[in-house]
Formats: sequence, C-alpha cells, structure tokens
Amino acid sequence: MRAVKPKKAKELPYRRKGSSDFLKPTLGGLIVRYVLLAIMTVIVIGPLVFQLATSFKGPLDDIYNFPPSLIPTDPTLQNYVRVQDFIPVYLYAWHSLLVAIGTVITNAAFSTFGGYALGCMEFKGKKIVMGILLSTMLLPGEVTITSQFLTVKAFGLADSLWGVFLPGAVGAMNVLLITTACRAIPRDMLAAATIDGATTWQRIQHMVWPNIKGMVSVVAIFSFIGAWDDFLWPLIVLTDPAKYTLTVGMAYLSGNFADPRLVAAGTMIALVPIVILFSVMQKHFFAGVEEGAVKG
Repeated sequence: MRAVKPKKAKELPYRRKGSSDFLKPTLGGLIVRYVLLAIMTVIVIGPLVFQLATSFKGPLDDIYNFPPSLIPTDPTLQNYVRVQDFIPVYLYAWHSLLVAIGTVITNAAFSTFGGYALGCMEFKGKKIVMGILLSTMLLPGEVTITSQFLTVKAFGLADSLWGVFLPGAVGAMNVLLITTACRAIPRDMLAAATIDGATTWQRIQHMVWPNIKGMVSVVAIFSFIGAWDDFLWPLIVLTDPAKYTLTVGMAYLSGNFADPRLVAAGTMIALVPIVILFSVMQKHFFAGVEEGAVKG
C-alpha cells in the first residue's frame, strides 16, 4: 500500500499569540491593514469608478442623487458619440499622443546618454553639470515658464505642437535616475571592455543598456504620463483651438458644456492610453523600481 503523506498545516497570514515569527502581523494588526487598504482603495479608485459609471448613464439616470448609483439604469454609449459633437476629442487625443510619444523617445534617449556620461565617465566639469541639474529641480516650473515661452516664441514654435513638446524633451530628474542606475554598473566591467577595444556605443548597447532598461521603462512611463496630463504649458503655448491637446480641450468642455456625462466620457477617453501603457509596461516598471545592482 502506498503511504499517505500527511497534509501540511495551512500557514496562517497572521502571527499566533506567543509565536516568535515577528515578520507576520498579529490578527488585530492584519485586520487594521485590510481596513486601511479598503479605505485607500475607495479613496483612490472611487472617483474613477464613479466617472466610468457616469459616462454610461443616459438621460433618465439621476447623476446627482446621493449616495451615487454606480450601475446605470438607462445605459448608453451616446455620451462617447456626443462629446465629439462639442469638441474634436479624438483629434485632441491624437495631438496629446504625438507630444507624449515624442517626449518618451527623447527622454529615453537623452537620459540614457546623459546618465551614461555622468555615471560611467570621468571628465572636467562633471560636478558642475550635476550641480546645474540638481539646481533646476529646486525651482518650480512656473518660475521659468515665461522664459520658456519667450524661447519657444523666438524659435517660431508658438501655437504649435512642437512648441508644446520642446521644453519637455528631456528632464533633469530622468537624467539623474539613469545616472544612478549607471553607477551600479561595476567600473571594472567597463574598463575591461574598453581595453578589449569596445567603442562607446558598444559599451552602451551590450553592457549599460541591459542593466538600465528597467529604469528607462520607469522614465518612459513617467514621461508619457507627464506629457499626456500637462495642462498649463499647452494652454499658454496654443491659441488655435484646432491644435489643442486633450487636457486643454477637456477644460474647454468642462467650462462651456456642464453635462457631467460628456465630461465623464471625455475623461475616460483621456484615461485609456495611460491604462494601456501601464498594462504593457508594468513588468518593466516594477523591475526598474526594484533594481539596485547588477546581477551576476
């Protein structure tokens, strides 16, 4: 007869009284954690769910009742069609997408090269460059927005998507993030590659990039979200409504047409690209956040 293996006792997620496993919370601590998690979930996800439900509500739904109903009684997709009648929301989304994609590409490229130079190379004035980058982070963006506008205007890029894109083409924070990732690469590896005759591009391609691509993913996601959600700068640069980005167009929709159903539909349209991007890049994003050293 085959021996029956004894079943393992189910491991509890909390620490029993008198247990020495202090890595687990007590039962009361576990309950408090779940209560706090539920509260934070309602605070963070609640408005999004409410907007999603409102975007599908028809004329017969009361959107002002309290507590709000999250299940439409008169569901419809017409709100996503009607919003196009008031503003060219899909054209505005296309403009925002162009600016965001360009921002991602330039930030990923320039931050990689800049981070490699600051993290892996030695040259005169390196500390001065680092000081300048750090000093730019101490000032709020509103302080330099006038000079940015005058610069863009001098280049003849005012009232254009190029003018919206240019100031965000590379960010100091992104360069510093890649610099930190590059500093984790052993100098001996780079020195050995240099002795073997590897060019700068070969060192970046075969040694630096595999170890920083997770952090570059973090930079790409933050750059996309920052460019997609930017409101103040496009509002200042753009004067022609036909060239608006989605955030400016949504502000115009909210200010002139107060139907919350249309505003909610426009909000959902604006949210879709970010959800898709994060869904595709979340693996690399969390890997980039967690990476702190080169694996052997």
